[in-house]
Amino acid sequence: MEILFSQEWHRIAQIGKFAKLSQINHNAWRSVSGHSLNDNKQYHMYNFSYFKEKDKETLLNFIEDNPFAFLTGSFLSGKQVATQIPVLLEERSGELFLQGHIMRNTDHYNAFIENPKGLLVFTGPSSYVSASWYSDPHIGSTWNYMSVHIAGNVNLMTEEELIGFMRKLTLKFEKGNTRSLTFYDNLPDGFLKKMMPAIVGFEIKASNIENVFKLSQNRDEKSYMNIISKLEELGGQSALVAAEMRKRKSELFPFGTG
Repeated sequence: MEILFSQEWHRIAQIGKFAKLSQINHNAWRSVSGHSLNDNKQYHMYNFSYFKEKDKETLLNFIEDNPFAFLTGSFLSGKQVATQIPVLLEERSGELFLQGHIMRNTDHYNAFIENPKGLLVFTGPSSYVSASWYSDPHIGSTWNYMSVHIAGNVNLMTEEELIGFMRKLTLKFEKGNTRSLTFYDNLPDGFLKKMMPAIVGFEIKASNIENVFKLSQNRDEKSYMNIISKLEELGGQSALVAAEMRKRKSELFPFGTG
């Protein structure tokens, strides 16, 4: 009983430590990237410190691994626009930039001409988590997920910048294969002359970065391990969530038994 009691107090202390680390890593991100994780005080995601990923490289890798982002904005009238697009990530002089392209003849393009404020949402695997898997099941069930939101102004590319971007985009997703027939430089001139004027390239300099990595960090160890087991049984996205949870187990429960 004394062991369990001391472990539970360590668990509470760990959550407190994460809250302190939030500020430490907030300052570290500012010093490295030149912008804050929470510069815009009016915008916050699900804001619990123990559901925040504090490691910069983990966040950048998450974006790289989940490049098909949800882009949203609005006209000045408040009418909203949204689309999903592949996005490239670049870090230059400690600043984070996101690049993509949209069709010219759309509300998205017209909205960003009128109001350049945009928001990119990157999401990873997610899964339902039943409270019946907890040590105490008499509370609400939930959903585990990972998401990164990046806000900033949408700056449109020049024609030459768009060509450079399309080279990088096609090369990246063709796994660096310059012989691929769909690599930009290998596309027929007739196709490019028709399609390139129909698209618009853009770049967003990140001014605000928020994230939620909600992975049952607020559960006790027995519940945590049972959740992992149940998610692995489900397979698919649930198993991917379980894999992310396993990565964090030793940090959450350094005195763990499982």
